[in-house]
Amino acid sequence: MVDKSEGSTSSAPNVYALDASDPNARLVDRTGHSAEEIRHIGELMAALAQLREAEQRLSEASQRYMKLGPTDMKALHFLIVAQNTGTIATPGAIAVHLEISTASTTKLLDRLEAAGHIVRSPHPYDRRALAISITHETYEAAVETVGRQQAKRFHAAARLTREERDVVIRFLKDMAHEITVHEGQWDPPEP
Repeated sequence: MVDKSEGSTSSAPNVYALDASDPNARLVDRTGHSAEEIRHIGELMAALAQLREAEQRLSEASQRYMKLGPTDMKALHFLIVAQNTGTIATPGAIAVHLEISTASTTKLLDRLEAAGHIVRSPHPYDRRALAISITHETYEAAVETVGRQQAKRFHAAARLTREERDVVIRFLKDMAHEITVHEGQWDPPEP
């Protein structure tokens, strides 16, 4: 991928520029927007893409370092948060969080336990349930690598004023709402 960071001398086109991705205004009505506004919005879309690419590279590096897949990593993150908040994690809570079946959760926990990442123990208050915890070694490895890198996001947010953060929050929530694909939205028409 071409470096789109500040100071880049690349002559590659901004693939997120509206005039490049929608030259005939088939998707976006530009009425009421100046050429400068449209160009500036293209810069914003390119910056969002740059963030997504950085997050993807970080996710891939994390998975390689931990030798785990994305669902396994999400499970470990859930267990780290559970430990940090004093919450007892159960297989059912993990299944709900990951949006996977109980059978898939059992396989995931078997895999994580065999690799030495988690421990299953009796639930302290419910004899019918298990409590799942992350091992000290995995907790430390994840926090000191992946966690430390992810925590750097705080600094970018802290450099903004409260008003700027409110604008960013509103923008990101609005963007998430705009691009959410709803159930059945792209289903093929019935014959």
